[in-house]
Amino acid sequence: MGHDHHHHHGHDHHHGHGHDHGHDHGHGHSHAHGHGHHHHAPTDFGRAFAIGTALNLGFVVVEAAAGFWTNSLALLADAGHNLSDVLGLIMAWVAAELAKRAATPRRTYGLRKGTILASLANAATLLFAIGAIAWEAVRRFQAPHPIEAGPVMLVAAIGVVINTGTALMFMRGSKDDLNVRGAFLHMAADAAVSAGVIVAAFAMSLTNWVWIDPVVSLVIVLVILLGTWGLLRDSLDLALDAAPRGIDPTAVRAWLEGLPGVTEVHDLHIWAMSTTETALTAHITRPVGDDGDEFLHAACAGLNAKFRIGHATLQVERGGSADCRLAPAHVI
Repeated sequence: MGHDHHHHHGHDHHHGHGHDHGHDHGHGHSHAHGHGHHHHAPTDFGRAFAIGTALNLGFVVVEAAAGFWTNSLALLADAGHNLSDVLGLIMAWVAAELAKRAATPRRTYGLRKGTILASLANAATLLFAIGAIAWEAVRRFQAPHPIEAGPVMLVAAIGVVINTGTALMFMRGSKDDLNVRGAFLHMAADAAVSAGVIVAAFAMSLTNWVWIDPVVSLVIVLVILLGTWGLLRDSLDLALDAAPRGIDPTAVRAWLEGLPGVTEVHDLHIWAMSTTETALTAHITRPVGDDGDEFLHAACAGLNAKFRIGHATLQVERGGSADCRLAPAHVI
C-alpha cells in the first residue's frame, strides 16, 4: 500500500508541475515511474544479490568437498541444488541490471523483457535440479550407503544459516518482482533442503536406517516442485503477454468505461514490460468532450495510482464503435 501511495504522490507532484505543456508532462510521468521502481527494486537488491551469490558459491565448494569426504549423497545433492540456485541468482541479478539499461531506437523497451526470460530460465533450472535429486534418490534405494552423521549435520547447519540469511534479504521485494520472488523461493527452498539433510543424518545415526536419506530427498523434491510450479506458470504468462497476476483486467475495463464521457472501450491490452512494470493500450470511444489532453493525463494518472499500470497508451475515438476495425471483441 505504501508503494502505491508513493507512486501516486510522485505523480501528483508532476501533475501540478506540467499542467500547460502536455508533452513534457507525459514524459515526466513515465520517467518518474521508471525511477520510482528502480529506487525500490534493483538498487537494494544489487547488494543482496552480490552478498547472496558470494556466500552461496563459497558454501557450494565446502559442501561438495564435505559430501565426498563423508560419503553423504544428501550433501552432494544439496550442493548441486545450491549451485543451480546460485546460477539462478546470477540470472536474476543480471536481469535486474538489464532492466535499468536505456532504450535504443530498435529496442524501444530497452532490455526489460530480459527480466521475464530470466525468471523463465530460473524456473526451468530449478526443475532440472529437482530431476537430478529425484534420480539420485531413486538410485539410493537400490544401493544405500552408510554415512558419517556428525560432519554432515555440521555442514548442513551452516547451509541453513547462509540460506536463511540470504532469503531474508530478498523477502521484502518478493511480492513486487517475480525475479526477486524467484531468488527468495530458491533460498528458502535451500534452507529447507539443508534442514532436511540435518534431520535425515540425525535419524540415520540413531537408527541406522539407510533409506531415510533418499526418502528425505524425495520430500525435499516435492517441496521445491510446488514452489517452482507457481514461478514457472507466472513467468510463462508474462512471456506470453498475459496480464500480470496482481491486475484484474475486468476491473480495469470497468474503470475505464466509468470515466467521464466514455461510451465504450475496445482493443484493451494489458501486459508486462518487465517483472515489475506493466503497460496498457486501449481504444476509448468518447463522442463529446473538448478538454484536450486533460482527459488523457487524468486517465493515465488514475491507471498508475489504482492499478500500478505505469505505461498506458490510450486512443480516443469520436465515432461509433462500428468505425474502428479493431472494435469487435474477437479481433486482437
